Amino acid sequence: MRLLRLCPMIGIAALLVSSIGFCQDDAEGTKDVPYFTRMPGFYMSETNNKDFDAYQFFDGTKLVTVEGTVYQTTYQQKENARAVSDLQIRRNFITAIKNMGGTILAEAKYDDFQDTRAGTVLVTGKVLKGGKELWVEAWPGNGSYTLTVVEKQAMKQEISATDMLDALNTNGYVALDIHFDTGKSTIRDESRPIIGQIVELLKGNPTLKLSIEGHTDNVGDAKSNKTLSEQRAKSVMDAITQGGIDRARLTAVGYGQEKPVADNRTEDGRAKNRRVELVKK
Repeated sequence: MRLLRLCPMIGIAALLVSSIGFCQDDAEGTKDVPYFTRMPGFYMSETNNKDFDAYQFFDGTKLVTVEGTVYQTTYQQKENARAVSDLQIRRNFITAIKNMGGTILAEAKYDDFQDTRAGTVLVTGKVLKGGKELWVEAWPGNGSYTLTVVEKQAMKQEISATDMLDALNTNGYVALDIHFDTGKSTIRDESRPIIGQIVELLKGNPTLKLSIEGHTDNVGDAKSNKTLSEQRAKSVMDAITQGGIDRARLTAVGYGQEKPVADNRTEDGRAKNRRVELVKK
């Protein structure tokens, strides 16, 4: 997350001095996080923006997964700038969030050994601005800070029945990003269109039989994750049969965290592991 750009070694002292200032320019391709002004005396070293992704915010007691447009940039303090403490950085963003009419959810130490944020005190806030729900995290440490803002939104389900059939015929399975209420098997409204596409797929291919397989990341207890994945697979099966599909063409099974497809040590990896797969029988 916090990548420092290192200046190349230069034999001539004068050139070395001038190169220090150059290396403290903003890194190529970096962008300031919208909605917030950069703190004085800092330059941008890394940007990791995504049109749609999931990010977990610490609210002081638990992690809350928020999906939407992610803006994330790491800022490093310039060498000759006046030193700024982690506390000063946190208080700066607490004030900024409150000035926007937002709420501070936490100013607390985060302590998850699986996360690179572990051991640091984070500021988490939420703001309603221009009809958008913004989640904010300021993560300071060692003369730098990473600012993350997520514009919360539901992902548009763009996969069609034809796309599913192509994947099933080519790979034997298709992975779907079906959203459920947190810790439950209730399918969220934004995922109803994808259920409709599955129904359309099965109606258009009357001999097709599917296994509906639920998967989770490795956060939490393995036994509970397996139970939850089974419940979610059955929930999808129930929704499909309500669309007029014979239950005899379907089976439901949950594997919990047993079959990851990505690295559970990263949020991006965990998001990929939380999935429902349709497997051709």
